[in-house]
Order: sequence, then structure tokens, then C-alpha cells
Amino acid sequence: MSKPANIKDWIIFENDDFAVVNKPAFVPSISERGKFTHTPLLDMAKKEWDDAILCHRLDRETSGAIIVAKNPEAYRHASIQFEKRLVEKTYHAIVDGQVRFENLKVDLSINTDNLANIHIDRKTGKKALTWFNSIAFFKHFTLMECKPVTGRLHQIRVHLASQNARIAGDLMYGSEVPMLSSIKRKMSGEDTALIQRFALHARSIRFKAMDNSELHIEAPYPKDFEVFLKLLNKYDV
Repeated sequence: MSKPANIKDWIIFENDDFAVVNKPAFVPSISERGKFTHTPLLDMAKKEWDDAILCHRLDRETSGAIIVAKNPEAYRHASIQFEKRLVEKTYHAIVDGQVRFENLKVDLSINTDNLANIHIDRKTGKKALTWFNSIAFFKHFTLMECKPVTGRLHQIRVHLASQNARIAGDLMYGSEVPMLSSIKRKMSGEDTALIQRFALHARSIRFKAMDNSELHIEAPYPKDFEVFLKLLNKYDV
């Protein structure tokens, strides 16, 4: 029987004021409306530190680095950096097809009024800016570096889809579940999914501690993302 999830097992950096957690996929940042899939990260953090506050959020299926403030002063310190866009967030995504982006700037406003229909909206949307760079190419997929400057809901997913570079497995934005048969010519046995979610991971985050020293924390790939890349390196080159 597996032991219950403990936020301590996910911490990749910790000091008196902050903890940076490598959030697993399928763990919601906060309580989900009308459903329960897993104890939210915020609830787990509050069990460990009474005054814990999440400094930002990740989609439920997105894995990777998320900052937890342990006290109100730390939260204010981080919030000011987010407001001034001084926090540097780097994500890695595996996208469908061979996509060659070199310092591509996507500056397209996003409308998040309807959670079931988040979309590009140049007139009434909120400003959203992301930089993209291709970092590894396969026959049918590309590993992409994504650096969002703003922090809109689904921002990376929507911006990539707007450039015909959908994240593998992101059914909401036009991708399909990536299957082993799509990269392996000779199959024996049952076909399997290369990943059971959309392939997006918050790879690293850079911000300033309470003493204004710079912190740069990198979140290792989770097993599913790592296995996906290993299979691409083996069968899709």
C-alpha cells in the first residue's frame, strides 16, 4: 500500500520564508469547484505551515515548480515581484510536430471570462506575453522552452495553439492523446499512451528571497514527462 502524499516529499528548496515545491501532475493548486480529485496543494501546505499561501498557481495537469510563502511578509514580498513581472518562470512543453521557434514573441491578449472557452481576444482580453524557443527536435514532436511574462490562465497552452504548436495530449486546445504506435513502427502487444496528460512542466523559477538574494530553483522532470522524452529519443529521431 502506497503511503499518503506528503508535501515534504515534493520540496526542492526551502528556507524560513519560502518553500518551492515540484508539484506532481493531477494535484490541484487550490480546491476545485464541484469535484475532488486530490487534496489541493494549498491544503497540504497549510497542514505543514499554518500561514502558508501559494504565490501563484499551476493547472491541475501541469507539473513543476510552484512557490509557497510560509508567512504573510514573504507572500507580500513575492507578490510585488509578480506584479512587477520580476519573477522569471520557465516551462518545458512537448508539442505536436516539428516546430522551429527562435525567440518567438507571442503578444496576444487572452479572454478568461469563460473557463470552458479561454481564447485569444484582441479587443476585450487581458494582455498576455510569452517567449518561445525550440530546444530539441524529433520526427513527430518538439521540446519547447516557454517563458511567460504575464500569468494568464492557460496562457502557454493558448499561445502555443495560436501558433499551430499544440501541446501533446492537450485535448482542450486541439491535440490528441499521443500513442506509442505514432512513433514506433513495429508494435507488439497493446498500444499505449506516451503520456496520460498534456505535456507541460514548470521547469524552473527565479525570484528574490527576503534579503533580495537571487534564488533560481530547477524542478526535475516527473517520471511521465521523462519517460515520454526517453521514448522520443529512442523511436522518434
